[in-house]
Amino acid sequence: MNIQEIADQLAHSGYIVLESPLEDTLLNQLLARCKDDGCSRFQAAHIGRGADKKQIASIRGDVISWLTDTHSTDAAYLALMEKLRLGLNEKLFLGLFDYECHYAIYRKGTGYAKHSDVLSGKKNRVLSSVLYLNEDWQTDDGGELILYDLAGAALKTVSPKFGTMAIFLSESFPHEVLISQRIRRSIAGWFRVSGN
Repeated sequence: MNIQEIADQLAHSGYIVLESPLEDTLLNQLLARCKDDGCSRFQAAHIGRGADKKQIASIRGDVISWLTDTHSTDAAYLALMEKLRLGLNEKLFLGLFDYECHYAIYRKGTGYAKHSDVLSGKKNRVLSSVLYLNEDWQTDDGGELILYDLAGAALKTVSPKFGTMAIFLSESFPHEVLISQRIRRSIAGWFRVSGN
């Protein structure tokens, strides 16, 4: 992962799409973890936080499982993202305090309506990241990530192909996940600053 390239692009446009920043071995291990989708580990995703937390399938249709450093595959990915956190702090002075992420599985016919990753009343998410774990993804499969500017104009369409990673400023880019025509797998994460 080229931290200088990521920092330069974030400073220039606020987002970057990387075609294959991780090694194939780790990607395959992450895919295997994301296929382990028994109901005991993956739970329906919610919108909001705390008392405002709700499950609304018509808005967000994925099931999720948070990564933990107690599992070796998760820990390897979290260690890479920690290096990225430290590098971006050094180059861009972002004050990133930590990183959290979860596996996300969208079943056929589900997506995530246009939204912001900054939760209501909370300003601690600074950078969002998505790593895609979909082998042999085709255009007709849908499930694209669309980034918008704050005026509502579409800026970038990202196909969820295996190994692709998108990183973007959380407050600057509302986004949506278009309806998938097959199972779509990813890791969604957020670099945060300290605070509520």
